[in-house]
Amino acid sequence: MFSTRESLLAYVNEHKIEQLDVRFCDLPGVQQHITVPASELEAVLDNGIMFDGSSIKGFTQIHESDMKLVADIGSAYLDPFRPIPTLNMNFSIVDPFTDAPFERDPRQVAQKAENYLRSTGIADTCYVGAEAEFFTFKEVRYQSLPHHTVFEIDSEEGYWNSGRASDDSFQNVGHTVAQKGGYFPVAPLDGQVDFRDYTATVLAEAGLRVERHHHECASGGQQEINYRFDTLTCAADDMLKFKYIVRNCALQSGYTATFMPKPLAKDNGSGMHCHLSLWKDGKPLFHDPNGYGGLSDTARWFVGGLLHHAPALLAFTNPSINSYRRLVPGFEAPINLVYSARNRSACIRIPVTGTSAAAKRVEYRVPDPTANPYLAFAACLMAGIDGIRNRIEPPAPIDKDLYELPPAEYEDIEKLPTSLEAALEALREDHEFLLEGNVFTEDLIHTWIDYKETQEIAPMRALVHPYEFELYYNI
Repeated sequence: MFSTRESLLAYVNEHKIEQLDVRFCDLPGVQQHITVPASELEAVLDNGIMFDGSSIKGFTQIHESDMKLVADIGSAYLDPFRPIPTLNMNFSIVDPFTDAPFERDPRQVAQKAENYLRSTGIADTCYVGAEAEFFTFKEVRYQSLPHHTVFEIDSEEGYWNSGRASDDSFQNVGHTVAQKGGYFPVAPLDGQVDFRDYTATVLAEAGLRVERHHHECASGGQQEINYRFDTLTCAADDMLKFKYIVRNCALQSGYTATFMPKPLAKDNGSGMHCHLSLWKDGKPLFHDPNGYGGLSDTARWFVGGLLHHAPALLAFTNPSINSYRRLVPGFEAPINLVYSARNRSACIRIPVTGTSAAAKRVEYRVPDPTANPYLAFAACLMAGIDGIRNRIEPPAPIDKDLYELPPAEYEDIEKLPTSLEAALEALREDHEFLLEGNVFTEDLIHTWIDYKETQEIAPMRALVHPYEFELYYNI
């Protein structure tokens, strides 16, 4: 939005901006913020802003807590929800004494990945178009206590409400969506099109170029809103902006939005399909009309790198326990380590783009929206670069329905790991490709693994699941 300091200051004065919302991302991928008066903007641009890194998940310990935020003025946009005119701006994190980049700052990992790509001479630009699906529910409640564990979701369109009696809070008019039946009926079955219209308008006003929106497969309010791709770091910025706007538009519309991959069992989950392409000197590198699916050798080796490192990549692209509730057969889940020009159950799909060289890309269908986009996009790029540098050939493409293959043939296809524990173990064993160019560091990887194991896996292991009562209470 802004290319110079002068243009930023002129906008602030012209539009009477009163506040600056300082935005940065913690290690798990949640956006954090500090608000300062607009009168402090120039001081913030000159000197940065100090904060306590020990209070942010995955950052520093108390004895090294002081950290500094530095502005990226090109990321600024007008907040669509704050009643007082507020400009949101992304900041990166540096050491307050040396100004050296903080190696656990996810945004700078993404920037280092882009710099490393340029240093290889392979390409100068990686474009990422990410499609984060989500659910909008009417109500949700959840609690996990030693004596009481529950979650309950409600949605006016949920198939479970088809036989519900009308009451003061609910009128049953019969427009419920069947399991896997949400792709693409018109209203009144698509009861949230007005919400998506509103959200798409707000996204566009905030600088995202919306391309389409629709109801997704699952019942209960699964949605998708697609916007235009961008360079890697900017695409990660856009994903955090997208989540912020979707959640707040949902709240204003009387819904609650979640990017959990699998909030509903026995129905389709939410992915974050990533469309990736490399360019050099303004020219696309992934197109060859004579290659399978129109892919060049460079693109095929990029695919080979993604598939070869996919088990380790999962630790960043699918970093939640809930991620692996989605990665199961039968729900269009991309669990098979193959690529295909059409098959959506393959990890990588080659979209049909006609004869356009500029549109040729690969769609990595594995990631989900619990990923920290800076780390996930950077890790995917690093895997692709490794594939190109080492000319890693992917397995032969498969265009058949993978779930209809004879059992013996299906068993020969490699599958993704089925748990976060297995993905973290794969990352332990295979992360040298991430360390190239100091993009990721041993410290960041060890911190990530430790955080996931101690803050997510260990607590989950200690919980008693309600289904265990059905299985074992009367044994």
